Amino acid sequence: MKIIYHCFGGSHSSVVAAAIHLGLVGKDRPPTLEELMALPYFDKTTNADFGSIRFMGVDKNENEVYVLGKKSLGDRYSHIIMGVAGILGYQDEVMAINCINSVNWIMKIGGFMSRRAGIISLGRPIVGWGTQDAYLDLVRLVEITKLKITGIGTAK
Repeated sequence: MKIIYHCFGGSHSSVVAAAIHLGLVGKDRPPTLEELMALPYFDKTTNADFGSIRFMGVDKNENEVYVLGKKSLGDRYSHIIMGVAGILGYQDEVMAINCINSVNWIMKIGGFMSRRAGIISLGRPIVGWGTQDAYLDLVRLVEITKLKITGIGTAK
């Protein structure tokens, strides 16, 4: 299975969800800002990264995990990816997970300041704090995703 976590910028919620999925951060407590900054891609995307599906790793069940920033496409991105996967005959091997519902206003402000306005020294701690506040929501999203992968709780 190929799992693509996506969000507006591909720099915060999708990266953290993918990291949770891969076990790069624990589920028991929010990571520190230093732990967040050690994650691949966290608060590091540029305009050139938008629309690029970036590999994060392989989970213990050999599922490939990716992240993507898709700007304002919202759930339309999931529909596009699943449509292309269906055309190619791989619909049962791809999952597109929208992380935007786990993003809080603190993350939005910090992400805007850091990534778009370029005020990294102020925006990064704010987006880190917002990510820590949203962390349990991201853990839940990943747990639901893992259940869907195994077919538990889904209609087949």
